[in-house]
Amino acid sequence: MADFQNIPTQPTLGLGCWAIGGPFFMDGRAVGWGEVDDTVSRTAIATALEHGIAHFDTAQAYGCGHSEIVLGTALKNHPDVAIATKIGLEIDTETNQLTGPINDPDMIRQTIDVSLKRLGRDRIDLVLHHNNELPIAEAEPTFDMLAELYENGTIGAYGWSTDFPESAAAFADRPGFTAVEHAMNVLKPAGHMVPAVEKLNLLSLIRSPLAMGVLGGKYDGKTQFSRDEIRGSNPGWQDYFKDGKITDHYLGQLDATRDILKSDGRTLPQGAIAWLWARTPNAMPIPGFRTPEQVVDLCGALEKGPLTQAQMDEIETLLDRPEEGPPQAS
Repeated sequence: MADFQNIPTQPTLGLGCWAIGGPFFMDGRAVGWGEVDDTVSRTAIATALEHGIAHFDTAQAYGCGHSEIVLGTALKNHPDVAIATKIGLEIDTETNQLTGPINDPDMIRQTIDVSLKRLGRDRIDLVLHHNNELPIAEAEPTFDMLAELYENGTIGAYGWSTDFPESAAAFADRPGFTAVEHAMNVLKPAGHMVPAVEKLNLLSLIRSPLAMGVLGGKYDGKTQFSRDEIRGSNPGWQDYFKDGKITDHYLGQLDATRDILKSDGRTLPQGAIAWLWARTPNAMPIPGFRTPEQVVDLCGALEKGPLTQAQMDEIETLLDRPEEGPPQAS
């Protein structure tokens, strides 16, 4: 049975369900990926299953519950396929608004019950706290509650979606705390998180593996993203885009590495995923998707496997990364 409890013994791919949640907003800005066709989303999930995908990552926040509903419907007859969802952001399902963080264990426990109904399951394989920057002391009561749900079998495992190594370490010695979801890609190598997660022997669920589409190969400096989706709305916590366009810095980094990432017959997304597998054996990339065609391309990375060490070394000589600095939400 698929789960989120073990370090992969071979390159493993999951899929992220942010983009299939449809429009949702925070403080007046779009934080979704625009309009979606649920029929296309369900077909894409079916295509993923046909190509051996056994792990999906979603969140209560994605579409303010809509992503969970679509995923649950699509996986209705596939109980062995593992689902991770994230908690801790309050949602208004009537207005599709994120209304703020919540960290009251009793309130979060109630939202998990609602997630179980949306997903159509009596058990969630992995629950992750979605509040990236929450102080550890404030997070502890919620993790105490998650530990109880793990003990009684309501959840199969739990963890934290965070880019802070000290947060990853704070509860890693607890039974059931198995995974950390953090940002990483060729352009942002997560130099603080990777050694911490490896030392803790946790699963790295890699969000933003394609840098929100920068590493997807479809867009250039002329592409203008709509304010109706996150890449054009400038929510303030990502720096790949400015005024709805990919920044010159990241376009330059992409151009510098494009040929190596596309080596050995890979597409650009396949090369970006291959880089992650070579970066750390703990990695399970969870790229987002919208269409069956995207899913087929992403799954093609499994046939090629990780980049070689020589390719990884060459990429490092070509990239002009700024010094990473202290950990920050990404």
